[in-house]
Amino acid sequence: MLLLCAPAWAVGRPAEMLPDPAQEARAQEIGRELRCMVCQNQSIEDSEADLARDLRRLVREQVASGKPDGAVMEYIHARYGDFVLLRPPFNWVTAPLWALPALVLAGAAFALFLMRRRVAGRTGPAPLSEVERARLAALENEP
Repeated sequence: MLLLCAPAWAVGRPAEMLPDPAQEARAQEIGRELRCMVCQNQSIEDSEADLARDLRRLVREQVASGKPDGAVMEYIHARYGDFVLLRPPFNWVTAPLWALPALVLAGAAFALFLMRRRVAGRTGPAPLSEVERARLAALENEP
């Protein structure tokens, strides 16, 4: 039963939360845009990893110091790179990441095309030769 509540504990610790509800809401919104580098498919707001906790603390420190959301994101991005962003920017380094789904889809479509072409090229079994027909007739006439 306690495991079902685990995601709720991620930022539910009062010591981690900012006293100002508006700042806390901003910090949570920023945290939902940042990837936990341990869990990789969770935001730092949803993760219980120690690194996610440290990133949440950094975000809250930046928000508490009065920095705007963009400056906080730039600070974390400058420190940890594109991987920390759940939606990485499109540039020449991340272009393969953005193009990979299209390339996989195109490859699958090409493979299906080749398979259908190969199946359509098959017309069935080859006709029997005269020798094979004679042997078949001999087998059919056997008692």
